[in-house]
Amino acid sequence: MNDLPKQPAVPDPANEFASDSSSIDPRDFRNALGTYATGVTIITAAAPDGKPYGLTCNSFASVSLNPPLVLWSLVVYSSSLTIFQNASHFIVNVLGASQQALASKFAKSSDDKFTGVDWTPGLGNAPVLAESVANFQCRSVNRYYGGDHVIFLGAVEAYTYNAEEPLLFARGTFGRFLVDEAGKKAP
Repeated sequence: MNDLPKQPAVPDPANEFASDSSSIDPRDFRNALGTYATGVTIITAAAPDGKPYGLTCNSFASVSLNPPLVLWSLVVYSSSLTIFQNASHFIVNVLGASQQALASKFAKSSDDKFTGVDWTPGLGNAPVLAESVANFQCRSVNRYYGGDHVIFLGAVEAYTYNAEEPLLFARGTFGRFLVDEAGKKAP
């Protein structure tokens, strides 16, 4: 006889993240997550033939200052998944408040996303977008599978930033920081 309390069985990881085994409604969960305002980025990489690829992403986050590591995630059924999985480098281009049209352009499937877009090749030939608020040039370090997404971990090898206002995203729409009458950001 054992008087220790019974521990619940550890869920099978293969089933734990499956949407049909969760009591949480995916659409409502997405709505709840949308209440958390994020920045807007365009993640870029180059195919082996040098063709540039990019997509709008708001799942970017810092991981570590020392060593400098960042992450972002991509849905497993993305047509660009193979490009990012095989790229030696990716670049996180943080968009400014004036770049909403660019964010929308890169959020759609298209073969001509880079037409008319000013960019220069960065590490691994990944595109560095002009006029972004910041960019982080990252060596691909690892990737992890989490539910219906792949999480990409990158070691930051170079970065730049400026004082321009970043583009924000919340509740399915773009936004900006509020400023008070004196032109300072509101608390």
